[in-house]
Amino acid sequence: MTVDTTKIKITWEKLPDDFVLDDEPVDNINQPLLAAALTESLELSGRLSESMLVGTNFGLCANVDEKSVVKAPDWFYVLSVLPTNPPNQNRRSYTPNLQGEVPAIVMEFLSETEGGEYSIKSKYPPGKWYYYERILQVPNYAIFEPDAGWLEFYQLDDGGRYQLQPADENNRYWVSQMGLYLGVWQGNKANRTGFWLRWWDETGQMLLWGTELVQQERLRAEQERLRAERLAAQLRAAGIEPEV
Repeated sequence: MTVDTTKIKITWEKLPDDFVLDDEPVDNINQPLLAAALTESLELSGRLSESMLVGTNFGLCANVDEKSVVKAPDWFYVLSVLPTNPPNQNRRSYTPNLQGEVPAIVMEFLSETEGGEYSIKSKYPPGKWYYYERILQVPNYAIFEPDAGWLEFYQLDDGGRYQLQPADENNRYWVSQMGLYLGVWQGNKANRTGFWLRWWDETGQMLLWGTELVQQERLRAEQERLRAERLAAQLRAAGIEPEV
């Protein structure tokens, strides 16, 4: 598939097998924790299927003016992708429009190292902002500062440009393609106390992590035990021996 503009030529091609991908480690231990937490709650709530793709520091590819361009967001979500051939083959990268849909959302987590999250540089290699907005045309772009806990949420307008969106009354942002709200939550997970990105459904219920689901079940079981004990005490007070 080819898209021509007055300034650039974009083609959607599989990344060459000999293309060397950046394998440098992340510069902040928070990044993989934040990304894993976003994915975990989606998976545990049954909101991930085999036709979807979630990636962390995983290459999104395009060919711009006959040159391969790869950007690896800290987190992204694709609603529908084509199966690999052969089936279950590990993906080395992902090319939107060739291998499936454009990501519904990409996220970047800021750190002390400047990563070009706001770069609108159009010349090769293009900046991240320019790439997500003008090349891939990702409808939602989130930039999160985990130390300070602020989140900027951008959406493409009718002219194909990112516009900063206001948060709702709960300080969350609606991601229509996912049917979920995205927002900031403060607390502890994986021995890290601080700010996290969380999902909420359309009713306002937060999607829980595994440890939270375990705690929820323990609380439910304890409440049920106490209820049974109260009922047994009431029966005994009435001269009825409860069945064990």
